[in-house]
Amino acid sequence: MIPVNILIVDDREENIIALKALLERDDIRIFSTTSPNEGLKLAWENQISIALVDVQMPEMDGFEFVEMLKSNPRTKDILVIFVTAISKDAKYAVKGFGAGAIDYLYKPLDPFITSAKVDSFIQLAQYQADIKQKNEELQNFAVVVKNSADIICSVDAQDFRIRNINPAVEKILGFTPKELTGKSIIDLAVDEQQTAFRAKLGEIIKENLSSSVFEFQFNTFSKRSIWVECRVAYQNKILFLNISDISPQKSYQNELIRSKETAEHGKKVKETFLANMSHELRTPVNGIIGLSNLLRKTELNEQQSSMIDLLEISSQSLLGVINDVLDISKMEAGKFNIVRSANNVHDLIRAVYGLLKFKADENNIEFLLDIAPDVPVHLLVDSLRLNQILMNLLSNAIKFTERGYVKLKVSVQQKLNDQVKIKFAVEDSGIGILKSKLSTIFDSFEQADEDTAAKYGGTGLGLAIVKRLAELKGGELTVSSDVGKGSVFSFINWYTVVSKPKEKVVSKTEGVLEAFDNVSILVAEDNLVNQFMLAKMLKDWDIEVEMVDNGRKVIDKLRANNYDLILMDTHMPELNGYETAKTIRIDFEGAKRSIPIISLSAASFDYEQQEAILAGMNDVLSKPFQPRELHAMISKLLKTNNVVTDPA
Repeated sequence: MIPVNILIVDDREENIIALKALLERDDIRIFSTTSPNEGLKLAWENQISIALVDVQMPEMDGFEFVEMLKSNPRTKDILVIFVTAISKDAKYAVKGFGAGAIDYLYKPLDPFITSAKVDSFIQLAQYQADIKQKNEELQNFAVVVKNSADIICSVDAQDFRIRNINPAVEKILGFTPKELTGKSIIDLAVDEQQTAFRAKLGEIIKENLSSSVFEFQFNTFSKRSIWVECRVAYQNKILFLNISDISPQKSYQNELIRSKETAEHGKKVKETFLANMSHELRTPVNGIIGLSNLLRKTELNEQQSSMIDLLEISSQSLLGVINDVLDISKMEAGKFNIVRSANNVHDLIRAVYGLLKFKADENNIEFLLDIAPDVPVHLLVDSLRLNQILMNLLSNAIKFTERGYVKLKVSVQQKLNDQVKIKFAVEDSGIGILKSKLSTIFDSFEQADEDTAAKYGGTGLGLAIVKRLAELKGGELTVSSDVGKGSVFSFINWYTVVSKPKEKVVSKTEGVLEAFDNVSILVAEDNLVNQFMLAKMLKDWDIEVEMVDNGRKVIDKLRANNYDLILMDTHMPELNGYETAKTIRIDFEGAKRSIPIISLSAASFDYEQQEAILAGMNDVLSKPFQPRELHAMISKLLKTNNVVTDPA
């Protein structure tokens, strides 16, 4: 507790000493003087609560001293007790009380009366100090409430009528405080939310919640609705509300939600388009590759055989472009996965080198391979994607090098326990790249110069794919180049060293695929070229084939006939492959319900293949495919399904 300041003014020092002896205690602080003028100064400077003043003093008497105290706003509230030895006559008492005193102490002082009186006045002074402090706090709060940007109001908890409300209501809702005082706060909520608003306030009262926050819509004076956040406290049967206008935040949130929905819709449209494009592009390429294989089995002269070679090269080139476009799209859609497994990295690098060696030899370019001796043989890598990175970088280097060399150098940069940082550097003596273009060559459909595509061909997707793959693998791709001197592209990444993986047993592929005995297959394919190609391929394997062009006909055929297996395209009119498979697995019974189904899909996204499996298909064969792949899948499923293939 803060001590109470007491001032003693008496022209005789011994009186002051006597009073101090009587009053000494922990909760008071005593100031004393024998000079009335000094007493006025002490009262001004020390926030005196009680003054014990002698009446008879030479400079000025006690009455004059008190009158001066009461005339000053800073000291007018001091509790004054006169200490006097003069007569107790009523006229002196009246004069003292008129000057502003509240009591008298008569000399000689009775210790008990003096202590009792002073003690009661100390308590009174403390109460006054507390009241003064609380008044100041209330005044400060009143200023805050009055000038608050939020609506602040008190509401009767019994009838929800507004008792007090600050001026901010006029700025936010358009109503004056006078217009709303005495009105129900429930009426401020929009019509359709008034019941919920009342229930929410009732819940706060019932649960006696000291704090609660919620949002509602309120009507303004101009009949416009706004969103508000209500922070409510409940105490002594009064609800205290702080109401903020959150319409701008709500508008922003709604805009974000709309933007997100638009983006998700756009993403879905894009994925659907890419899935359709994948089907529409891969399907005819599948037909071209399949027909090329069939043509090779016919009698051909040397010129025709060369044409078939060119046809295969062209179709593979077209497939490469399609795959590049779809890979970029899958990366942008976040549908691209990195799958690491134990691989012989030396063999993988040499295989890439061997594939591109003939192209370098054709262009009379020296093609060099340098694998440092300390590069581990077996690493945990995604062999398909590492192959893709190296193929793109090396193909690019060979394409843009007219003379000189292309070199692939593989080296170890750092080792840490079973982790190793490896650098794959592709160096060439080609045309080089302008410094100003180095920052854009990794962008999709960008090339180093405007006439690059015209002169050298390409889509400008190779480096973009390499860049994205490097990032997905957690690696780093850098480039340095001098125009006319060549370029160096470096891919650096950490890998885990592993022990030698078990070698896979690879069966020798026969030149002619074995025929099947007593097998009938229903094929659902709406593309005429693929129908012809599949029918010819299956009949060459002595399979009995029946062909339909949509899912509805598959259902009809399966009801009428028995088949050992179904080959079904996923994208078909009337009833697509997914819906057809689900119908078979649900509506049919016995052997027909469990008939093996192979999805012949041109899908590029993993989720489409998963969708096929979830729909009830046994396996997925992606277009374009090689005949041996289809043959192996049919053999596996017929064996699993215990189909008897011996002649009847």
